[in-house]
Amino acid sequence: MDLNLNLTQQQKLVMSQSMQLSVKLLQLSNIELLEYINKEIQENPVIDVEYKESIPDNMDYKDFSDYFKQSTTNYEAVVRNEDEVSPFNFISEKKSLKDFLKTQIGESNESSEVKALCEYLIESIDSRGYFDENIEEVAKELKIDSEKAIDALYKVQNLEPPGIGARNLCECLKIQAMKKGILDEAMEKIIDEYLDDLANNKYSKMAAELNITIEMAQAYGDVLKSFEPKPSRGFYTGDETKFIAPDAYIERIGNELFIIMNDDAVPRLSVNNMYRSILDETADIDAQKYVKEKINSALFLMKSIEMRRSTIYKVLEQIVEIQRKYFLMEENYLKPMLLKDIAEKLQMHESTISRAIKEKYVYTDRGILKIKDLFNNSISNDSNEDISTKVIKDEIKRIVDNEDKKKPVSDQVICQILIEAGHNISRRTVAKYREEIGIKASSKRKRF
Repeated sequence: MDLNLNLTQQQKLVMSQSMQLSVKLLQLSNIELLEYINKEIQENPVIDVEYKESIPDNMDYKDFSDYFKQSTTNYEAVVRNEDEVSPFNFISEKKSLKDFLKTQIGESNESSEVKALCEYLIESIDSRGYFDENIEEVAKELKIDSEKAIDALYKVQNLEPPGIGARNLCECLKIQAMKKGILDEAMEKIIDEYLDDLANNKYSKMAAELNITIEMAQAYGDVLKSFEPKPSRGFYTGDETKFIAPDAYIERIGNELFIIMNDDAVPRLSVNNMYRSILDETADIDAQKYVKEKINSALFLMKSIEMRRSTIYKVLEQIVEIQRKYFLMEENYLKPMLLKDIAEKLQMHESTISRAIKEKYVYTDRGILKIKDLFNNSISNDSNEDISTKVIKDEIKRIVDNEDKKKPVSDQVICQILIEAGHNISRRTVAKYREEIGIKASSKRKRF
């Protein structure tokens, strides 16, 4: 072993502070960007912030459009709720689940002691609507008979919504069946022993072991599948609510499309003049150094915000050009479009385009759209034309919707139908698309 000095040359990407900040801000959503700016405002005293509050006397088209969107939608803050629709979603007041339950207990004819015990148990109900404590342990903690605690839990389980306060999924389903008056021996056994078979549509096995017909087994399955496995659905449970604010509006006037950036979603920033004067007037070196750092930081932030806005605008310009007929409501399907297509047109890297569209939304005549959803792959047909995967998925859904439910079509049959229609597609691709649109395999779609 020996020591040597070697001179080598290598290329390395070194990102400046401003470049790092630009990359970071580019991938933030409008809501996240606003949170980041508010944090910077608190930490940097040289930043002045200005919010749009008044309406100018004379407004051009862009100003009017911005004001109209702001006044009607309050920056278009929209709650995203991916859960299924429940009738409890239409409760006018955002009342928590626990408050709703306590109100029912308070209006009951129970003694004050029982009411207090029920309210105590309600506090242990989790965000799903389940009672997640050991009732025996609760009884010991409160130094009461376990029978009294269990009786109080049953009273909680008798409240609305159905299934609330259950200790597990089986109990939740049984409570809902009892409230409907349909809990018989067969249904109870299905809930206790055959939920996995029910999920996989193994009705023949269930029917044979329960000594009932296949039609009866399927009827029980249909009823149980209609029950709510998450009783708290539709109520505010303290979980974080997701908000989205469009980064831009794509406005249609006649046959023209205009991109209007939602500049009102974030405040306007500037550097406080008082701190500018400190650099000229003070002789304190440390004070000058501190102010310079803070001013540079503020300028980096403002420049990065403007670069973010400019990049998103350029990306949207290219998207609107490619998907023009879709935004004009002349076509129901998006054209095939990849990140690579936009990157090549703008002479940017695909990763930059990916960051620019991450968690970004646009307001259009078709509603609020996630920019990422405007991108889609394609397959070719017999004429070597690119067909959007959205078209193929809709065709698969149409085939399944029109199938004989007693003899569901397999992926191979769907594949053959699409090939005969001129689409070059494999069975594996059909299975992939079918799963993506939430359609079960043929064995699980069979009806008796």
